[in-house]
Amino acid sequence: MTDGSNGYDAIAAQFLRARNPAIGSQIVGTWARTLPPGAAVLDLGCGNGIPITRTLVDAGLAVAALDASPRMVSAFRSNFPGVPVTCEPAEASAVLEGRFGGIVAWGLVFLLPAERQIALIHRAAAALEPGGSFLFTAPEPACRWEDVLTRRESVSLGAPAYRAHLAEAGLSLVGEHRDEGANHYFESRRSVHF
Repeated sequence: MTDGSNGYDAIAAQFLRARNPAIGSQIVGTWARTLPPGAAVLDLGCGNGIPITRTLVDAGLAVAALDASPRMVSAFRSNFPGVPVTCEPAEASAVLEGRFGGIVAWGLVFLLPAERQIALIHRAAAALEPGGSFLFTAPEPACRWEDVLTRRESVSLGAPAYRAHLAEAGLSLVGEHRDEGANHYFESRRSVHF
């Protein structure tokens, strides 16, 4: 049986202790303010929801969340009992058949093999409303490394490849950002006419 959480369910407690609750909140907060008030937003790979979901909720957005780790989802439900959360892998989730004004995937995309990353980008693009935005993190250079916690391989396709896949999926890259933890963000938007 395949572990849809990419090893994160087994190390959930360790991850939650190690996760800096401030890293990412500033950039995600700035991004959230570009969305219409009350927009439906999906947090892919939500973990326990801190700080990303908290930032989205504080911005007044209608948040739904998704994570493949049952332990992460349990922690999320404790932190955000009023926010709907689904426990399944993002790249195969029926949640992405909905419509969203924004989708954020912090620390998720590069955990997937290349072909699943590309499929996820296309599924996220298809789930966006006209003018909707997809924000995700992945290292800027193309590289492979061993995840510190899970010891599984992580893969960055590199900025040129991500830009190309976003364009193929019908998204325009509108910005790239770096946070205080040196995480690289790709911010894209679907045309209002598609």
